[in-house]
Amino acid sequence: MAIVIRPMTRTDLPVVTALEEQIYSQPWSPNVFESEIDRTDRAYVVVDEEGAVVGYAGMLFVEDDAHVTTMAVSPTARRGRYGTRLMLALIAEALHRGARNLTLEVRASNDAAQRLYDRFGMSKVGLRKNYYRDEDAVIMWANDIDSEEYADRLRSIEEGLNG
Repeated sequence: MAIVIRPMTRTDLPVVTALEEQIYSQPWSPNVFESEIDRTDRAYVVVDEEGAVVGYAGMLFVEDDAHVTTMAVSPTARRGRYGTRLMLALIAEALHRGARNLTLEVRASNDAAQRLYDRFGMSKVGLRKNYYRDEDAVIMWANDIDSEEYADRLRSIEEGLNG
C-alpha cells in the first residue's frame, strides 16, 4: 500500500472540503483552504493512499511557535495511523522552519486526538471556553521540539510505524 504525505494543492480541495464537511460541525469553506495554502507562513499536507486523499493537516508559524490549525482523517481510514503520519510531517516542517514549540487546540471531548497529541509530548495547559460554538477546547503545548530528547521521541514514533 503506497502512502505518501505531500503538500496540499488546489486539486485536493474538493476532497479536503468534502472530508471537512463530513467530520466537522463548523467546516472551513473552500475559500478558507484556498487562502491558507497560498500563504507562506502556513503549511498544509494531505495523506495520499494510492491516489486517494484520506486525510489532511495544516499548521501556521509565528516566530518560533508552530500551531496546528487543522487535522482530519476520513472516518473510513481511521485507526490506520494516518494522524501519526500527519503529525510527523507537520513537525518535520516545523523543525525545518526553525520552530521550537508546538501548540494546538482540540475539542475537550476528542479523547482519541488528545491521546495522539500526548504521544507527541504535548501537555494540556489550559482550556478555551466555547472555542467551538458547542464545546470548549483543550490547549496543548510541546516545548523544545528542537531538542535531542524530542528527536528521540520522534524516532521512536517513526520506528513504531515501520516496525
